[in-house]
Amino acid sequence: MKKKLLVLGGTGLVGSAVVRLAMNDFNVLYPSRSDLNLFDKKKVDYYFKKKRPYYVINCAGKVGGINANSTYVADFIYENTVMQNNIIFASHNYKVNKLVFLGSSCIYPRNCKQPIKEEYLLTSSLEKTNEFYAIAKIAGLKMIEAFNKQYKHNFISVMPTNIYGINDNFHPENSHVVPALIEKIFNGYLNDKKTVKLWGTGNALRDFLYVDDVAKAILFLTKNYSRHELINIGSGKEVSIKFLAKLISNIIGYKGKIIFDSSRPDGTPRKILDISKIKNLGWKPIYNLEDGLKKTIDWYILNIKNIKKK
Repeated sequence: MKKKLLVLGGTGLVGSAVVRLAMNDFNVLYPSRSDLNLFDKKKVDYYFKKKRPYYVINCAGKVGGINANSTYVADFIYENTVMQNNIIFASHNYKVNKLVFLGSSCIYPRNCKQPIKEEYLLTSSLEKTNEFYAIAKIAGLKMIEAFNKQYKHNFISVMPTNIYGINDNFHPENSHVVPALIEKIFNGYLNDKKTVKLWGTGNALRDFLYVDDVAKAILFLTKNYSRHELINIGSGKEVSIKFLAKLISNIIGYKGKIIFDSSRPDGTPRKILDISKIKNLGWKPIYNLEDGLKKTIDWYILNIKNIKKK
């Protein structure tokens, strides 16, 4: 009999990929927001009591890019903390065999050594543009650590790099960097704009991973990782935002000029994760950046009307 897997946030970017790729191996539950209000502790508790999942993967959370993180600071720290607290406590109460807590690479210090090893957590100050979201995620992984230590649970924390792919949020102001660039550059292409203006200097370096690779890594770790130390998920490669914008422009066919607005923040100047730990377990990414971007842009173009209605 297939083990019961509960994916929370199962309609979002990562959660929907986890659900799609887990169907063959698990009995997958993925309640929508209307089915399960993660802000309501009693409803979360009742759901776990009724469904009794064997595995839980928490992909739920309030996420966004630099603008959203800088603007909605109270929402980011409050909503993420409340949801993850309810999920962790219910997983504890109903003896979930393994809870997988999905963090973010923004938990690491702004200026720590590169590539970023897991042990660099809390060694210096955070990036100011996403510090409230980062603190919420740090609280979650520390709660995982505490429940493991006190109650001997088999809960794990995984830290993915910058994720992109199909089913992403393409809002021009509140999305992450890849969907924001796709939306802006494609809009420039459609409207024959001579220039497209982007945030920052373009010099910031980032590590990007296609969503199916992230989902496969999460499912791999669900089956193969039981240590209490957090573990990174990344591509192992880095590119500048300028390079990323040029690559997206080439795929879309935009011939205009990309202009960077240096009065806008870059965020962390460089961020690439050390993925030695997960690679040593036998996992590696499949998609290169260009192939992942092509799949994402194709999906965006096919779904642009529905995206604009949201």
